[in-house]
Amino acid sequence: MSLNMFRSSLRSGLSSSLRTSATVAFSSPRIALARRFLSDDARAKIQSAVKSTPVVLFMKGTPEAPMCGFSRAAVQVLGLHGVPPEKIQTFNVLEDQELRTGIKEFSDWPTIPQLYVDGEFVGGCDILLSMHQSGELEDLLEKKGILPPLSEEARASSTSS
Repeated sequence: MSLNMFRSSLRSGLSSSLRTSATVAFSSPRIALARRFLSDDARAKIQSAVKSTPVVLFMKGTPEAPMCGFSRAAVQVLGLHGVPPEKIQTFNVLEDQELRTGIKEFSDWPTIPQLYVDGEFVGGCDILLSMHQSGELEDLLEKKGILPPLSEEARASSTSS
């Protein structure tokens, strides 16, 4: 067998086996199967937590002692916006392994922290920072009644700064 025939045979064999394994790995039945690991009880508890207060943050650590830089950044961004303490609830996923894995499945988002506003998933730290920088986060918090709307004067002075 020549070297070229060997390469061609190897390439076609690998190519078809990779296609087959990729199809199996990413097919919807497998994804659906993965979602079954979250028990109905755990799903109900997370759903209840998400709706418990207007702003819910699942994080590593606590706001006073974040255990990762991304959780620290999420807390700082919410603090910069002046989210009132009575309107925010945080959950330390490091205290509960089922919550730590379950929240990722619940939101279909692979990382922590995770922010929910008015019962709806907003995103992780990267989304939160992007929304903060663009002004979308402030708009969302105002729209949901978490922050009072800025007066026109205050809005004008903040855009001129």
